Amino acid sequence: MTNSANITREPIVVADHLALDMLNTVAIINKQPDDFWKTDKDVIYWLEAVAKRKLPAKMAFQQGELLATARELRTVIHTLVENKKVDKLDSIQLLEPFLEASLSRISLKKNAEGQWQQVRCYNQDTIKQLLGPVTEAAAHLLTEVDFTLVRVCEHEECILWFLDRTKTHKRRWCSMALCGNRHKVAKHRKQKAQ
Repeated sequence: MTNSANITREPIVVADHLALDMLNTVAIINKQPDDFWKTDKDVIYWLEAVAKRKLPAKMAFQQGELLATARELRTVIHTLVENKKVDKLDSIQLLEPFLEASLSRISLKKNAEGQWQQVRCYNQDTIKQLLGPVTEAAAHLLTEVDFTLVRVCEHEECILWFLDRTKTHKRRWCSMALCGNRHKVAKHRKQKAQ
C-alpha cells in the first residue's frame, strides 16, 4: 500500500456509495474547494483505501496520466449525478468510454466458509480498466438508486455527497461527526446569544 505520509489528504469516506465517495475527493477546507487528488500517488492511495484496487506492478503510465484520467472520470460522474438530481439526465455519453474500457467478468471462487460465490474481476491493463469498479458503481448509481436518497450535505460550508441508507431516510449531514456536530454547535451558540 502507498505510504499515507506521501498523500495530500486522507480520503473522506461518508457517502455509502463508491461513485459518491469519488465525488467527495473535492471538499471545502477552510472555506475553499480543495482537491484531495494532487498527484498520481493521491489517486493510487484512494484506489487502494476506498475502491480496494491495487495498482498492478506491470501497469505503466506517464506521470500525471492517472491523475488526469481519474479527475476526468470524477468530472463526468459529477456532471451526470447533478443532471440526474434535477431530472435532466438525457444522455450518459460522457460515461460510455469508461464503461467500454471497464472489461469486467464474473468468476466463481470459494469464500472463507468454503461456499462458492460470484466475484467480479476486472482487467487492469489500462488506467480506465483500473477505474472500472468506480465506473460501474457510477452506472449502478445512475440506473438503480432512488435519487431522492442521493443528497448533498445540508451544512452551508459542505459540498459532500451521500446516499441516505438510514431507515427513516432523514439523513441531512455527510457525517454527524463532521457537519452534524458543527450545525449543533452553531445552533447552540445562536441560542445562547439570544
